[in-house]
Parts: sequence; structure tokens; C-alpha cells
Amino acid sequence: MTTIASAFERAKRDRRSALIAYLAAGDPDLAMTIALARAVAEAGADIIELGIPFSDPLADGPIIQAAYTRALASGISVKRIFEHLPMIAEVTETPIVLMTALNPVHAYGPDAFCRDAKAAGAAGLLIPDLLPEDASDLREQAHAAGLDTVFLAAPDTTEERLAAAAAASTGFFYLISRRGVTGPEGGVGEELEAEVARARKVCTVPIAVGFGVTAGADARRVAEAADGVIVGSAFVRLASEVFEEAREGNQSHSAARAAAAEAVKAKAQELMDGIRGARSKTARTETERVET
Repeated sequence: MTTIASAFERAKRDRRSALIAYLAAGDPDLAMTIALARAVAEAGADIIELGIPFSDPLADGPIIQAAYTRALASGISVKRIFEHLPMIAEVTETPIVLMTALNPVHAYGPDAFCRDAKAAGAAGLLIPDLLPEDASDLREQAHAAGLDTVFLAAPDTTEERLAAAAAASTGFFYLISRRGVTGPEGGVGEELEAEVARARKVCTVPIAVGFGVTAGADARRVAEAADGVIVGSAFVRLASEVFEEAREGNQSHSAARAAAAEAVKAKAQELMDGIRGARSKTARTETERVET
């Protein structure tokens, strides 16, 4: 299994930003999750961020909230996710970061959660509602288990809290591109470049940017500023729409799943093209500098 650090190093060697693909575990079932994980990995995704459904997700917009509702209705649980995580790791060889609210971690038992997550194949842990100043015990448990920790900051985060979140992050640092919740509405924040520059002053790990990235052009813009591009709602919405349309057309569950996976793979390839376009722009700039 590739580590988070080596995934970013590989992207850096390729002179591009990393693509981090978010998937909602168990939407509508874990077979779909495995199929989608394979699809984004085949398209070139460097890291998979796997969301553990929770009834009251923090900062998630209606697309991901609906995905969590579908997953919970199907009987998804942390235990079932851990049971199926090795299958995802096996078909992708891509590092998996678990994104979860704090409540499921406490309900499971923090130490056991970290140990079982690592044993199942996870590489990192992201808990949006865990503040850095409250995270010392859980960070210690995660690191003892071999999990990287990822913390977030928003554009209105104070300098003090930004520095604390950056210092607590060992895998990568998650920078939210704009205020609000996840989803395509609002696009990428207007102050993206300035916010990344601000974070770099205090950050020693790669900086990945999420919220509002839905198309190749969005990915390109983010990739020109950050080390990683996080895409979630675009994948979740597309998979759901294609799956439901196929089922309404009387296709079998497996055929609908395959159609959704192909659509998500194509979207991931579009995003990778955007990321590589940013790399090409950098290369042209360097060439022009040498020529002058």
C-alpha cells in the first residue's frame, strides 16, 4: 500500500498536483464503493478520501448529506466499512484517508478505531469537527497506530488556529477554498491563491484544496496553487445520477453500478487532464524564463 507521503512524492515527480477523490462509503452499498474506488484509481487518483456516513455531517452540503442518508438506510456501519476496507485497498493500491465525524470514533472507542482502521488498510484520518487544541489524545492514538492525521482550515481561520491545524497535520493539510458547505455551488474561492500562500508560511506538509472543484478547469486552477486537488460532490452526484437512471431504465443492479463507475472514471480523467494542464503551464513558464 502506498503511503500518503509517497503519493504526493510521486505526483511531484510527475510535476503535477495530486488528485484526492472523495467517496461516500456505502452509497448505495459497499459494492458500489469498491467499484468507484477502482474507477478513480484507474483514472489516476493518488489518494482516496472515504467518508464514513453520519446522521449530522459537519460542513457537508446536500449532495453528500443525501449520500450519507442512502448509506445509513442500507445499514452501513463503521464495523462493516472496516470489514470491506481491505477489498478497496486490494483493488486500488491507493492510500485511503478516512473522513468521519468525531461521534462515530468515540462510539467505537478512539484507540480501537485507530488500530482497526490501520489494520483494515487506512493510511490517514480526517475528523472535521475535531479542533487541533482538543486533538492531542486522538492524534497520539492515531500516530501510534500508524495513521497520518489531517486537519482543516477555512479562509476565515485565524493565524493562530491556522498554524495549529498545520502543525497537527502529518499526511497533508486540507485547505477549504471558500466558506460554506461542500458542493458545486459557489465554485472555487476567489482568494484561493492568497489563502494557499498564507498556509504555506506555517505548513510543512503538502497543502490540498477542496470545496467547489467540479470540472477540469477548476482542477487546473487549484493545481496551479496547491499540492493536491480534492474532489467529492462531483463524484458523489454523478455516481448517484447515473446509477438511478440506469435502474429506472430496468438495468440490473450490477449493470447500473458498472455504468456509474465508468462515468466516475471519465470524470476523474477529466480532472486529471485539468491538473496536468496546470503542470504544462508551469513547464511553459519555466521554458519562457530560460529563453529570455
